[in-house]
Amino acid sequence: MWNSHKSILLSRICVVLFMVLLVLILASAPLLTRFFIDFSRADLIGTEMYFIATIYIGSLPVGILLYSLFRMLNRIQRGVVFTSNNVIDLRRISWSCFTGAIIALIAASYYLPWIFIAIAAAFMGLIVRVVKNVVAEAVALKEEVDFTI
Repeated sequence: MWNSHKSILLSRICVVLFMVLLVLILASAPLLTRFFIDFSRADLIGTEMYFIATIYIGSLPVGILLYSLFRMLNRIQRGVVFTSNNVIDLRRISWSCFTGAIIALIAASYYLPWIFIAIAAAFMGLIVRVVKNVVAEAVALKEEVDFTI
């Protein structure tokens, strides 16, 4: 039977898989970039270094996002849900999304389809920001109740 413990475990496994995928992408970025430029029908000659720079610069907010998500999932697994540390991690995740959106928006100057990544990352940042605000209010209510009792 599916339960919350299995759901959190699956989420943690997915985060670890994405961390491994990030490391593999970083290790093979020049090769992947060359393959993409050769495969693409767009005129991308001379943009290889831009793609590689975008990948390496963009990996920083992705790494911060994945690390923050993993830490938050560990706390949730231990039953620590409404805590200021989770609010801090949600804030980091949202700012990582917004940073990724800015990086992709800048990268759209040499390859226009990056604009779709920028829009998706900004939208995800907005959603996480709303969730962060909800959790922050829940933490404040929890602390108020804890002080009342």
